Amino acid sequence: MNAASVFEPAIGDVVLAARDVVKTYGSTRALKGVAFNVHRGKVTALFGENGAGKSTLMKILSGVESPTSGTIELDGQVVRLRSSTDARDRGISIIHQELSLAPNLSVSDNIFMGRELRTPTGVNFAEQERQTRALMADLEEQIEPGTLVEDLRLGQQQIVEIARALSVNSRILIMDEPTSALSATEVEVLFKVIRDLTARGVSIVYISHHLEEALIVTDYAVVLRDGAITATADAKDIDLNWIVRNMVGENFDLGSPPTGYAFGEVALSVRDVSVSDPANPSTLLVDHLSLDVRRGEIVCIYGLMGAGRTELLESLAGRIPLESGQVLLEGNDVSRQSIAERIANGLALVPEDRQRDGLVQTLSVGRNLSLSSIPAFSKFGWLSDARERSLVDRLIRDVHVKTAGDDAPIGSLSGGNQQKVVIGKMLMTNPKVILLDEPSRGIDVGAKAEVFKLLAEGARSGLAVVYSTSEVGECLSIAHRIVVMRRGRIAAEFGSDATKEMIMAASGEAVLS
Repeated sequence: MNAASVFEPAIGDVVLAARDVVKTYGSTRALKGVAFNVHRGKVTALFGENGAGKSTLMKILSGVESPTSGTIELDGQVVRLRSSTDARDRGISIIHQELSLAPNLSVSDNIFMGRELRTPTGVNFAEQERQTRALMADLEEQIEPGTLVEDLRLGQQQIVEIARALSVNSRILIMDEPTSALSATEVEVLFKVIRDLTARGVSIVYISHHLEEALIVTDYAVVLRDGAITATADAKDIDLNWIVRNMVGENFDLGSPPTGYAFGEVALSVRDVSVSDPANPSTLLVDHLSLDVRRGEIVCIYGLMGAGRTELLESLAGRIPLESGQVLLEGNDVSRQSIAERIANGLALVPEDRQRDGLVQTLSVGRNLSLSSIPAFSKFGWLSDARERSLVDRLIRDVHVKTAGDDAPIGSLSGGNQQKVVIGKMLMTNPKVILLDEPSRGIDVGAKAEVFKLLAEGARSGLAVVYSTSEVGECLSIAHRIVVMRRGRIAAEFGSDATKEMIMAASGEAVLS
């Protein structure tokens, strides 16, 4: 199936449409005459690699950006969406991939920010809290309205973002990577909410790099590539191969474990490590866990949200303290060392939230890459710009970052290229062990393949690689060994011959259907 087999909606079925939309930024054409329909009471999934133009199109449909040329139609009438507030007033809301919450405010305050419920005497905080509780009940989350957002884990923050969009009672809801930080159980709840919304006539635009997951919920599929629509189809007529083929031009997987060499000595030894919950010290998020990883070995840690994956990796990197146990790097105890000392000794972490913890948004691509390696190009307190630029230019080539130059703003890069910058920054420190927490979060299938290729190349050169994921397919790609965590403990270990069913059963997870 190709672009010639476009589904034709019934008259009156289209509630929002882009007609021949072009968007240019200087000499760059981000959108090239896009025609895109949103159907009443249906889910339209928009697929495409990072940089394909998805976010630009959604910004135009939600009033954040204006098209260079072309028109937007709402209920068959041409409209000009002057701002996101204008779009929201017309019933169009968007849930952005990168969270836009105020961490120092409560859940309730975030949901009603800018549109507070008022009485003659001021804000009706009680009613806002009541409505927040109702929204959380619909999303099956036990989050108190008064909780500060900064005290929530990433998946819960994503739920708050979704709740804020639902609170507006929009008739068109754009969801940009809404499940990127959610557990499988939370995804099922979101899908139930989506089905309820569409049954009430709400139209959904759904953007996701979780391709199999998106196929479950969508009614129509649209593929965007290099700023142009390459294919559209009714969901019943397509499969995963169709999406990948139209996205990247070929059918490929995420790779396989590198072979042809023997593992070296133990690089990382985790001995009886426990990590407490800061909010409830009597609860162990990591419960007396032990694990050895050898040089050249790739170990995948899989588990549901709350299994302890992130807490384990962050404790190994020194970001959160150990309750008990030891972390040995090539036999040396680093348990009491600072983050900087562990990096200097060869233990590096690529964090889950690249925007908050992995990048400095005000710095360039090059400065982000070199930030963790300043000693490599400094002497007696003086920095060598030539040495820094040489190392940065080499790394940009090695990790295949697509950028206009090392002085380009980090925000100008796609999500996949930003993630490669974060990984490249840590590779620049010449680690012996690299830990990666959800390294493919929010990036497309092509970028995922490039990221996993980088890790496989590192392993072949003797790097010990440990990465966590909540996607079973990523366990079955490049990992030599798969460790399944459940409630802070290792529930099972498998070799590269494991099956999806074996891994999910060990984690206590049910397959989405």
